[in-house]
Amino acid sequence: MSTAATSSTTNTHTTTAAGGHLTLDAEALYRELLRGVRSMLTPSTHLAGVASGGMWLAQRLQKDLGLDGEAGVLSSSLHRDDFASRGLASSTSSVLPFDVNGADIILLDDVLYTGRTVRAVINELYDYGRPACVRLAVLVDRGGRELPIEAGFAAARVALPANQSLSLARAQDSGAFHFEVKVKEA
Repeated sequence: MSTAATSSTTNTHTTTAAGGHLTLDAEALYRELLRGVRSMLTPSTHLAGVASGGMWLAQRLQKDLGLDGEAGVLSSSLHRDDFASRGLASSTSSVLPFDVNGADIILLDDVLYTGRTVRAVINELYDYGRPACVRLAVLVDRGGRELPIEAGFAAARVALPANQSLSLARAQDSGAFHFEVKVKEA
């Protein structure tokens, strides 16, 4: 299994939140991600997104890359290491409309932080079969890893204080991406 533990992460933008203010153009970063994922494609590639931000990315990439079929969706809910305290945090179920066995999977997520969600999603993926390769591509890598998981492609690196969360949001009318930064309750 490969979780893209190489140091091939593309870093097109590096940003530090100064005074709690962060400005990132999610649409520009999406275009970088599109280029990066295009370079990772093989004839047996399938896209799968982490619910929910990664799912939105995978669905849009599937269309923009002109790939056949549908992108998969993976939920981390059943394999989280904090399941006892969080319960089922997501109402989205995993759906993989392709055979996982022997496939080259590009796993997509909006923000890579501790690596715990990606670990849970990889466990979920392997419940469906054994892929030949799993590579990770993210819109933003914010550092702070707790597990040895790295993205094979990241459109940006962002430094945020630990008490802030960063997530991808989507406009209801246009579907355009933007980021939301929230301060976590103590």
